[in-house]
This record gives sequence, structure tokens and C-alpha cells, in this order.
Amino acid sequence: MMCESLPSSFRDPSGFLFLRNGTMYRMINAVYGENYDLFMASGLYEALAADEMLVSHEEAPVPPGHDKAYKVIKPDFLPFISYPYEWCFGELRDAALLTLRIQKKSLQFGMSLKDCSAYNIQFKNCRPVFIDTLSFEKYQPGAPWIGYRQFCQHFLAPLALMAHTDVRLNQLLRIYIDGIPLDLASRLLPFRTCLSFSLLSHIHLHARAQKHFGDKSVNVRKYKMSSASLLGLIDDLESLIRGLKWQPTGTEWEDYYENVNYSREAFESKKELVGSYLERIRPAEVWDLGANSGVFSRVAAAKGSRVVSFDVDPAAVEKDYRECTKESETNILPLLLDLTNPSSGIGWANRERESFSRRGPTDAVLALALIHHLAITNNVPFRKIAEFIAGLCRHLIIEFVPKNDSQVRKLLATREDIFPEYDRESFEAAFESRFTIRGSVPVEGSERTLYLMENKVA
Repeated sequence: MMCESLPSSFRDPSGFLFLRNGTMYRMINAVYGENYDLFMASGLYEALAADEMLVSHEEAPVPPGHDKAYKVIKPDFLPFISYPYEWCFGELRDAALLTLRIQKKSLQFGMSLKDCSAYNIQFKNCRPVFIDTLSFEKYQPGAPWIGYRQFCQHFLAPLALMAHTDVRLNQLLRIYIDGIPLDLASRLLPFRTCLSFSLLSHIHLHARAQKHFGDKSVNVRKYKMSSASLLGLIDDLESLIRGLKWQPTGTEWEDYYENVNYSREAFESKKELVGSYLERIRPAEVWDLGANSGVFSRVAAAKGSRVVSFDVDPAAVEKDYRECTKESETNILPLLLDLTNPSSGIGWANRERESFSRRGPTDAVLALALIHHLAITNNVPFRKIAEFIAGLCRHLIIEFVPKNDSQVRKLLATREDIFPEYDRESFEAAFESRFTIRGSVPVEGSERTLYLMENKVA
């Protein structure tokens, strides 16, 4: 039986990913056989896997009908696939540094990365890990680094724009699937970045060189670069990226938990209520929508769930990620997501990178202190919210925030109240069209209500 490549990997002549009985495999084509053997025999695979820099794998039988295939491998399971435009500054920066460390390590074993796409990185236990086993090739002494341009477009350009112009410019990666064009990055960066020799070299002059040679046929492999120069290039990139900083301050929700309208005792009570609901349903995976800095994501993680922690605020996600990286191992993955404009399917036929919804459904969704932002700030009716969330999960833990709540009054302070149906009865009626309400408990010290719901079609 012929195996069809997954939409995310059809471009690579070295091989492709495919599913068999719900399990992910990677087919290795004969054209990559020599490089794969060197990768395994040299000790590079063992070194990278042992340091958890590369996802490990085991070899598997070649399916019938693929006589010309070289090998098949089964990579370790990754619970959630995320994309660079969903990463905060710290995640993209750590992914870039991992790529450079892997390139350095590869040279020690006589190999080099031919592919430096940010899509070759995923996060496991909130740590970046390289996933493309077929990105390694034999290093030819004197050869330039083929992946250099791609590294600059996928990592350096967005990081420089986030650090020096505006952190939200990482969303350009949603438009440019092969990284931000360097000429665009050069125009958007402030003039002062030209005073940095490294940014001048790797972005501004690099962009000019691309423009100069853009309409010319150039074989970059014919150019010579000593191994010492190559290592110097990598060291310079590493130093440059380590020097890029962004402080998560000045955004709307960064201190949200300091300004809620109930006491610390009530807040702890809410955490206990959420924990008790989680104990009832025992989800393997939880998506925390509007997670802010991840307080309730940690409640779910403490109950044994894998958690994907989503928020629209770059500062909140950055703080969440920094908190996660303080732990030796965590099962929380903080990501950027605008629920009113979630990640769509992009790339060839809109299928190379999956939409947010297609990566579900998950076992449970947390939607705490969220409903009023969707319904009032963004004018989304309750029935639309219920329909959307029902497509994401089997169970739902959701908080209803009434109009007399101080947070809702704040939203209505500068606009006309055009929401006559924003009340608990209308909320329950809309959600009961999609969910069965399994529990509802008042949040101590407030007029909010916490609900446990089960999807009717789960």
C-alpha cells in the first residue's frame, strides 16, 4: 500500500512524513541513504538524542509498495505541534540558539545542517527540540553553510524586529512561510541597528547582496569558506541572538491577576474549584484559552494534564514561558493566539501548516475570565462562542462573568451597552445547545459562576 506524504513534508526530496494506523512515520528516500548512514554511524544522532536536542526515533519496516525506499523511522511522539508565529520572543530565541548549537555539534561529526527552517523545531516539555532527521548532510571542507540564508530569514530577522521595532512583528511569519524577507526586515529595523556590525552584516548587507544577486544564476556551493570562518560565523550569530532582548512590559493584561475584583482567598478558592472539576474529568490534555501568565494552566498541570496555554498578549505569554523554563521539566506549552483570529491553515493548498482548530479536539478547555472579552469587547454572540468551543473539546470548564462585575463594567465604561442578552440565562441557553452542564458553582467572593460542561457529541 502506497503511503501518502503529510501536507507538511511533501517538498523534501530526501523523504516525507506519513501516518499509519494513527502513528507518525518518516520515509527516507534512497537519495538520502548515504547521508542517513553517516548521520547514524558517525555518532551525531546518538549525541544529539542523548542531549535531547533531537527527537529520537526507532527504525521500522518499510511498507509494501515502497521497494525503492531506503528506510522508515518512527520518531518519538510529540503531543502538540506549534508554529513560529505562535511562539513568544523567548521561544523563538531558544529555538534559534538550539539550531546553532546543533550546527556546531554537526561540524564536530563531519556533517552540516542543510535546512535551518524554524518549522524543524518543536517544543517538548517546554524545551525546543529538532525534529527533522533528514536535515543533515556530509560536510564538505571549504563549503559555505547552505542553511545560512534560511536561518537569517526564519530566526534572526523576526527576532531583531521583535527586539528593536515591535514584538508583534513576529506575525509576519504567518504571511511569509519561508521566513521574513531580509530586504523587508532591513527597511523595518531602525537606523541604529546599522551601527551594530553583526546586524549590519547579517541583515542589512545580506539583504543588499540578495537584491544584487537576485536575478543572477549563482551556485553558492562553488564559493569557499574555511571551517574556521564557518565556526566564526556561527559564533557571531550566537552572540548576536543572545544579545537580543525584549522585556515583557507595557501590555494590557500583563498584571491582570493583580487587578481582579476578588480577594486572594477567593482567588485560591477558584483555583480549588478548577482543580476539583479537573479531578472529575481527568483530561490527558488541556487547552487553556486566555491563559494570561498561566496560573490556571499550572493547576491543570499539577493534576497530571499536558497543557497548551494560549493568550493574545505577548507579555503574558513571555512571562508564562519564562516561568516554565525555571522548572527542570514541565508539561505546559505557552503559545500566542488571538481567539478572534486564530491561526489558519497556510502554505500550499492551505494545508502545510494546520489551523488551530484542526489540531484539536482536545480533552478539555479552560475558558476562565474570557467570555466577557469575546462577547463584549469583540461582539461575538454566545451561540457563536459555544459553537466554536464545541469544535475544540470534549469537556469545558468555563467562567461566566456578569455585567455587574468590575471587569465587565470597565469594558462598558467607554462604549454603549448594546448587549441586552448578556446575562446568565442567555449564556446557559447558548451553551446548552452544544454542551450538557455537569456542574455550576459560584466563585467565592464574587458573582461569577464556574461551570463544568460536557460536549453533547463527544
